[in-house]
Amino acid sequence: MNNRILTNTFVIALGALLCCALWGSATPFIKIGYQLMLPQSGVPSTMLFAGIRFTLAGIITVLIYSIGRKQFLRPKKQNWGKVMQIGLFQTIIQYIFFYVGLANTSGVKGTIISGSSAFFCLLVASLIFRQEKLTLKKIFGCVLGFAGIIIVNLNGLDFNMNFFGDAFVLFSTIAYSISSVLMKRYSKDEDPVVISGYQFIFGGIVMIVIGLCLGGTVVITSVKAAGVLIYLSFLSAVAYSVWGVLLKFNPVSRVTIYSFMTPVFGVILSSLMLSEQSNVAPLNLIITLVLVCAGIIVLNYKKEPESPARPR
Repeated sequence: MNNRILTNTFVIALGALLCCALWGSATPFIKIGYQLMLPQSGVPSTMLFAGIRFTLAGIITVLIYSIGRKQFLRPKKQNWGKVMQIGLFQTIIQYIFFYVGLANTSGVKGTIISGSSAFFCLLVASLIFRQEKLTLKKIFGCVLGFAGIIIVNLNGLDFNMNFFGDAFVLFSTIAYSISSVLMKRYSKDEDPVVISGYQFIFGGIVMIVIGLCLGGTVVITSVKAAGVLIYLSFLSAVAYSVWGVLLKFNPVSRVTIYSFMTPVFGVILSSLMLSEQSNVAPLNLIITLVLVCAGIIVLNYKKEPESPARPR
């Protein structure tokens, strides 16, 4: 695909919002999956569930992409270590900390802390990996988006902090931020879709082993359960592949600013799909959308260069 198309603002917005909508839809589908497939709740079973989901996501990614290219695709020999690094941060560390943390904190606080990922992506990309400059405009755009995440969760927010809950979710967010920056760096030498597929397989298998060793169980006894698992695997395959392609051709901050929309989609889709009464006031949701959109506009706004004056 033409690189100029992938750096077009409209294409970035369309692709990033597709990813955020898919990730937002994961929340209600994961909850449904737990009800259908986990005979016993707890971190081991949820880790096993996640491992199966991500391993399938990797297999789906590799198969679809290989069929499209009419050859079996795998990373170059020298890039296997890079794939495993991304799998370590994006799948293993991120989700282990996330599942343990979420079990020890409220869903509202987990959403808000996870929603800070755009901040951490910007800081990691600019201060640690020096991939772009840290500017006031970028910080302001992230502040607007993060304010929106707080507004949408305002009714259930409390300010107590605990290590194995809130801090673990924070560690999960930092791991995701590092993986996003590594994806941009390593996609110069390897196709980001290939990286996504194989890092899922590697990370998923590790999580399956951990889940089984800790006594986790997953039971698939219905077509509905299988359908939910396949959908969750498919959305991860599509979302992370598209996200990786966008990161390859654009600054990290320009793509990750859209991640503030993920919890917004999650709130809307959860209220529509689950038999849970949403405690989000319509006005709060409207304010959130305005703030998140404002942050996206601020970060993507570019002043048009002035045309040279024509001689009279």
